[in-house]
Amino acid sequence: MRILGISAFYHDSAAALICDGAIVAAAQEERFTRKKHDSGFPFLAIDYCLGEAGIAPEQVDYVVFYDKPFLKFERLLETYLAFAPRGFSSFRMAMPLWLKEKLFLKDLLRKELKRFAPKFDWESKLLFSEHHLSHAASAFYPSPFEEAAVLTMDGVGEWATTSLCIGRGNELKVFKEIHFPHSLGLLYSAFTYYTGFKVNSGEYKIMGLAPYGEPRYVDVIMDNLIDIKADGSFRLDMSYFDYCTGLTMTNAKFHKLFGGPPRKPEERLTQREMDLTASIQTVTEEVVLRLARSIAKETGLKNLCLAGGVALNCVANGKILRDGSFTNIWIQPASGDAGGALGAALASHHIHQRQPRKVVQGKDAMQGSYLGPHFEQTDIEERLRLAGARFHILDDEGIIDACATALAEEKALGWFQGRMEFGPRALGGRSILGDARSSTMQSVLNLKVKYRESFRPFAPSVLREDVADWFELNSDSPYMLLVSDVAEDRRIAMTPKQQALFGIEKLNVPRSEIPAVTHVDYSARIQTVHAETNPRYHALIAKFKEKTGCPVIVNTSFNVRGEPIVCTPEDAFRCFMGTDIERLAVGNVLLLKEEQDPSLKQNYETKFDLD
Repeated sequence: MRILGISAFYHDSAAALICDGAIVAAAQEERFTRKKHDSGFPFLAIDYCLGEAGIAPEQVDYVVFYDKPFLKFERLLETYLAFAPRGFSSFRMAMPLWLKEKLFLKDLLRKELKRFAPKFDWESKLLFSEHHLSHAASAFYPSPFEEAAVLTMDGVGEWATTSLCIGRGNELKVFKEIHFPHSLGLLYSAFTYYTGFKVNSGEYKIMGLAPYGEPRYVDVIMDNLIDIKADGSFRLDMSYFDYCTGLTMTNAKFHKLFGGPPRKPEERLTQREMDLTASIQTVTEEVVLRLARSIAKETGLKNLCLAGGVALNCVANGKILRDGSFTNIWIQPASGDAGGALGAALASHHIHQRQPRKVVQGKDAMQGSYLGPHFEQTDIEERLRLAGARFHILDDEGIIDACATALAEEKALGWFQGRMEFGPRALGGRSILGDARSSTMQSVLNLKVKYRESFRPFAPSVLREDVADWFELNSDSPYMLLVSDVAEDRRIAMTPKQQALFGIEKLNVPRSEIPAVTHVDYSARIQTVHAETNPRYHALIAKFKEKTGCPVIVNTSFNVRGEPIVCTPEDAFRCFMGTDIERLAVGNVLLLKEEQDPSLKQNYETKFDLD
């Protein structure tokens, strides 16, 4: 049975295809269109998924959309009626779009699908899942657990903003929910907006900025904005927010509470913004920890699965793991709306079709999240040749050795290998790599390669067998969704003078043997690299360890700020020529920057809209 899952029309459109319950392919539309967070119908992603499976469109048994638009429309109407006449302007702006497209989504989907097979009866194949059920299914069904509690947290689906499901075998049932407008995701987004970043894309900047600040506003937030119960359930005081009735996240009352208007994008960051981000991060962690503890106590289950946009908060995830309420946690690597496409397909297979589920003990079904396109060696060479690239063709051992040498020489390396990752993290398929031991690598990659804010931290990729020697973690973290501290014996103690520094001044103080991946609070967002799921990436890090004694390298996504992660060899070459990346490995092809045609250099710093 072949089931195609689709998420679209809000943000991060994607498609996923499963065959007899196995995940065959999944990809976000943005990777093909090169438009960040593309929300359009995922025509190219669907085309890729069908091609990867080698099937015609007519061979698809079901197409499943990841949420139910009628329920969302009901929320829009009820929210307006609850706050009327306040909010009429936003209601008036939203209504034409709903009446034109979203309310009649079945017709729209049918029309779009007919582009693949005009005479095929798509309407009889269309199904709709609920938003949070899609998220929960994306987390539970690929997990390595026979049974688990499933916690989903995001901005809002149809009505739910936080939900608890219980998964056993092929069954997945909703246990309880918190409904709109009370939303942890929207509370976090309110601070994203207020501190001058873009909602739905800048939340991870808040998480990265938080360690530079002090949580001075925690009491203000908890005394005024959110009432958190002992079990983690919560309610927001909506008089401080504008997202129900207006066109912004916060209002004048919110601004007065925190002493001024929102920071303008690209304005200089001050200690105030750092303290605000530290405070909302602390409050978020408190809610998540209380929820996890109460769920563990109430269900008696030892396994927890996480999905939804809040599940990308890897600092909070790390605290759940260390808290010990659950023995094991597993997080869907595509936790946001893109992952809803996969969850919708899996929910249809196991719930709607009642198909059994196979669990391999200790191994998830995501295949390392390497579910996107790959390119054969001959295709790579032809594409790069047509793009004007000058390159060397090496054997497997040669490409690994040359790249490990480049890293040991502190060169920035573009690494394009195998299948593209599904989800927001680069995991060694479409990555920019560097030497974690370098004291300058973080600032070089941020400013000269990624063209982004200097405070943004980088993640370490570490051999799974060596993770406990370098970090206070001894479990799998293949999807870069757990934060843990650098091991005590690898740290460099800060002097009293360094400890007295404020905020961003701490950035250039080396804090460990691997300063390029050590955040100001000694934490790191860890990716454990496994020979079973990515043998070539594992071999590269092992060779780097052989040369340097260190099994840790810097891993960041292969793109510049505002650009989707690269998808094709041509994308990789353009990014290589538009940045200060010094070496590029695409399959067994090696490119040296100094050998390239200077006329092909591009101005990538201003090519994409800022995120």
